[in-house]
Amino acid sequence: MSITYEALALFLALVGLYSPIAALSSYLPVVRPFDHGRQVRLAVGLVVNVAVFVLAAIWVGDPLLELLGISPAALTATGGIALIFASVPMMRGTATEMEPGPANAAPPGASVPAAAPEDSRSEEESPARNWRSTLFSPITFPLTVGGATFAISAATSADVGSTHGRVLLSITAVAYGLVTGVTLYASGHVEKRISPQASKFLDKIAGILLTCIAVILLTNGFTDLVMARIGRS
Repeated sequence: MSITYEALALFLALVGLYSPIAALSSYLPVVRPFDHGRQVRLAVGLVVNVAVFVLAAIWVGDPLLELLGISPAALTATGGIALIFASVPMMRGTATEMEPGPANAAPPGASVPAAAPEDSRSEEESPARNWRSTLFSPITFPLTVGGATFAISAATSADVGSTHGRVLLSITAVAYGLVTGVTLYASGHVEKRISPQASKFLDKIAGILLTCIAVILLTNGFTDLVMARIGRS
């Protein structure tokens, strides 16, 4: 299996696990309180966070697994299991959606009491003070990356093995980070043009594809574990 194929497979697996259409709905209530400038900062920050996370899995994940005594085959199987838990609710249309915050909870037509000057100043300064913490959680973790992302990236890096292969996977990591940043930036615009029914349908399609990838990972991981056990016998 060529290194280019491994890099492409990693990119497709990460994007499939991420599911940009599903991420749009998750991001929208989080980024809504922020103005355009801070939304741009959140998008750029997400690109950096995701790229660093995947790069760490590619370059440090395999030695860390060796230190912990975990084989790449076991990690591949674990990634398949984690992906199944994430994809089956999407396929069934039962994935948990993030609830809007209190700032977005006012019903239409409800009267909003006038805020005191101190409250207005606090509300105005809050986004500037909290956008970095919002970037880390929940935007980066767990809405964008998680254990399955690390498992898939580290397992692919272990399969590639060579430094040249990891450099190519690093380009994939940056490309994947750009996808997440663009998705976050576009969430407020694209979500308004997609009906809830269409969004749920696309989520189910993404869930089916992710489940197929998860089954492949799980099968390959268990097969490699069995073959390694037979080889030791």
